[in-house]
Amino acid sequence: MSRLRDYFSLLKLRVVLLLDATAVGVMIPAAHGHPGLVSVMAVLVGGTFAAGGAHAINCWFDRDIDAEMNRTRRRPLPSGRIPAWHALVLGVVLNVAAFVVLWAGANLLAAVLALGGTLVYVFVYTFWLKRLTPHNIVIGGAAGAMPPLVGWAAATGRLDLTALALFGVVFFWTPPHFWALAQMLKNDYARAHVPMLPVVAGDQSAKRQSLVYAVLTAAVSLVPFFTGAAGPVYLAGAIVLGAGLVGISLLDLEVRGWTRRLWRYSMIYVGVLFFVFAVSPFLS
Repeated sequence: MSRLRDYFSLLKLRVVLLLDATAVGVMIPAAHGHPGLVSVMAVLVGGTFAAGGAHAINCWFDRDIDAEMNRTRRRPLPSGRIPAWHALVLGVVLNVAAFVVLWAGANLLAAVLALGGTLVYVFVYTFWLKRLTPHNIVIGGAAGAMPPLVGWAAATGRLDLTALALFGVVFFWTPPHFWALAQMLKNDYARAHVPMLPVVAGDQSAKRQSLVYAVLTAAVSLVPFFTGAAGPVYLAGAIVLGAGLVGISLLDLEVRGWTRRLWRYSMIYVGVLFFVFAVSPFLS
């Protein structure tokens, strides 16, 4: 049983759950409140396979870094509990399965977008940018922003301005969220020679740039109201949630001890925002 838990841990299912929520959540407004059950299940299963598989490949490639960091050195690969190649094979197999499930249960566009997210996460972020530049998470964040596009495409067969705005929400949200975490784990990242922004440029630089991205996140979150995809309840929720994200980012810049609060609130922010968007067709 412990070996099975080790394999599941490679998938980082807590992160996958949040990604699935952003994918499935957008399907309800996209389908005007009535998404098809088969397509919803395809996005849920296919999205879990794709994201979990991408994480497994990330664990395979980053096992040397993980071994240097206190937070990750007890993971199955750096501790030697699982052969490294198992993670690679698991990741590839899951992504092949994800593509098949999404194509069969939704459409080819959704399958291609999910595969594109994996390719960005693995080749652009993990293999290339993570060890090269302090802006790794900015560009690589496009992978985590892909699920809303997958959900929208699965429900409608196309992409539009609303879908791109929801992509933008997660894309701009990613730096404040991960730079807050990187500040808390700065010594770990420095030990592993990973050039996260707080390590390279310092905490204050990360806090200033996080504030800019928080403002962009709050601004782009309003777009679904103006495209007609969501009503005034969503608009009010987006304004309140966005004000909270910007306000806490500002406090984190000016007051000591707010970084952990920003990290925690950022997780609440994205989950609640997409929940409000998901139920908006029933609140108009």
